[in-house]
Amino acid sequence: MITLAAAALSTLVFCAPGYPGAAGDAQPLVDQFARAAVTASGWPSGSLVAVYDPTEEGGLAKLRQADAVLAFVPYPFFVQHAAELHLTPLVQADVADTGPQQRWTLVAKSGRVTEPKSMAGFTILSVAGYAPDFVRHDALEGWTLPPDVKIEATGQILSALRRVAAGEPVAALLDQTQAAALPSLPFASELKAVTQSPELPVAFIAVVGSRLPKDRTRALQTGLLEMGHAPGSADSLGPLRLRGFVLPKLPSHTTAP
Repeated sequence: MITLAAAALSTLVFCAPGYPGAAGDAQPLVDQFARAAVTASGWPSGSLVAVYDPTEEGGLAKLRQADAVLAFVPYPFFVQHAAELHLTPLVQADVADTGPQQRWTLVAKSGRVTEPKSMAGFTILSVAGYAPDFVRHDALEGWTLPPDVKIEATGQILSALRRVAAGEPVAALLDQTQAAALPSLPFASELKAVTQSPELPVAFIAVVGSRLPKDRTRALQTGLLEMGHAPGSADSLGPLRLRGFVLPKLPSHTTAP
């Protein structure tokens, strides 16, 4: 009983700042995923619980708690907080309609931005705006921003794009799904993609520090990698827009702590 009670303290924290979804709506989905991961990994039943937080601050608070052994986070969150939280990638999410990697696109009003220096005084709006290190050094690698450019987080991408089209000194940094929807906008002709990132991971499940024993870590990694191929796995993966998991592939300039 003592061993099982201790195991039940293991928590997987889902955190996706800027994307739709309230904690209450997502909780049944992450509960289902946790149960499936336990089964796939051969962990004792009930030994992993999952919590969801849609905010950066809430996710950080949960990940600082001693029972938080795993984090399921977008790559921008990983870049911004991996060193602080001692996150080590375990598996990389293979996302429906995107895959395990994606490109980010910087969009400005057509004809207004031709080179980085023409963005002086601009504000970049993005779901990843909470992670300025990611924006500057990953999404805009090779596009050196002027020092006065501001970076702000927003979940209201359509409103941001309307501001871009209206000629305000703003640009929008879009993930691959958002960028694919651009041609459908009635004001699409007013927008122009000015630069695009190399392929970057979409999301990781990462181990928090040394809180998870190595044998359980290995078993979980093996189980997660097999989940997308197991019968019935779509029931737990599909609602989270996942096809499965692959081994983590960090960009060459990124080093895990």
